[in-house]
Amino acid sequence: MTLMKSKFYVPGPLEQAICLKVKSGSSMSKVALQLGDQGAITSTQLFNIGVDYTNRASDLKAGNFLIRAGASMAEIADQITTSGRNTCGTEVIYRVGVTRTTVLVRELDPMTNAYVEVARFNPAEEVAPDVYSQSLAVNDTRMRVTVAEGATSWQIVEGLKAIDALGGNVPELPSEGSLAPDSYEIRVGDLRTDILQLMLKAQEVLLAEVWASRNDKTPVDSKEELLVLASIIEKETSVAGERDMVASVFANRLNSGMRLQTDPTVIYGITLGKGPLGRRLLKKDTLRDTVWNTYTNFGLPPSPIANPGLASLQAAINPAETDYKYFVADGMGGHAFAETNKEHNRNRVALKKIIADQNK
Repeated sequence: MTLMKSKFYVPGPLEQAICLKVKSGSSMSKVALQLGDQGAITSTQLFNIGVDYTNRASDLKAGNFLIRAGASMAEIADQITTSGRNTCGTEVIYRVGVTRTTVLVRELDPMTNAYVEVARFNPAEEVAPDVYSQSLAVNDTRMRVTVAEGATSWQIVEGLKAIDALGGNVPELPSEGSLAPDSYEIRVGDLRTDILQLMLKAQEVLLAEVWASRNDKTPVDSKEELLVLASIIEKETSVAGERDMVASVFANRLNSGMRLQTDPTVIYGITLGKGPLGRRLLKKDTLRDTVWNTYTNFGLPPSPIANPGLASLQAAINPAETDYKYFVADGMGGHAFAETNKEHNRNRVALKKIIADQNK
């Protein structure tokens, strides 16, 4: 028995990774035959004995599993009994972004352990390709909804409506900021309201965890204000290394009684989160007095302007310690920060020159 046990744990004969497909209703003995035929194990009998010995015979999960080269029988047994989550095969990803929803169909190449794109389309504007419909018809296809940080609740709901694999209506729009941008596993027939509930619960957990880490630098007094500030940070920058700097500008302005004067709040007051503005923001827009407009109102808006992710929540709760009160785009994807209005104006002039040079 000791010799048999050792063989169960030694590296296996597989020279190249494979994608093992375990169908729903399959048995461990059938899977052992598959593994033997694909050259992943040396003995189907020993594999079955090892699975029985480790009390895993009744834990088989359906799905597609990436079996790496040299995987031992014990490792394979662990993969196919621990989780039914697909690690190879076909994957359909619904990407809900801030401008559009995109459907991506891709296949994992076991040889390279890299995904190969098979199809990509916008469900609101394009006819779904046949490979997409074929993928949905296969019950072992992995499906995910990926929500971008900074998407509004309206955009997320519209994105879910565009996913034909989901069912049910959404009777009420979730409050802004209450949905966690993340990746969510789905199956054909899942209800849109159930997916939204997962997002709501995930954001509640994130918010509670981040709020528990507040300190003397935290510029807000409640979890609700934290969501509002984080949503503004989210819309102001997508550069990870800048979030705490942007947060410091807003914290310094709040602490000194200055208006935040941030463009995304103006845009939200115009669009109410129902898609992008679709044009350049004008001077007269900043004078349009909505409750979200931080050019005409002091303090934070009454509600978030998007759904912030974890990084923006963390930046809002713990901003960098700076004396910055201004920032403007630097023309290279980031921002130039300034302590004084004079310095800020120099940065603005530099930006205009960069834009002019680019236009030339």
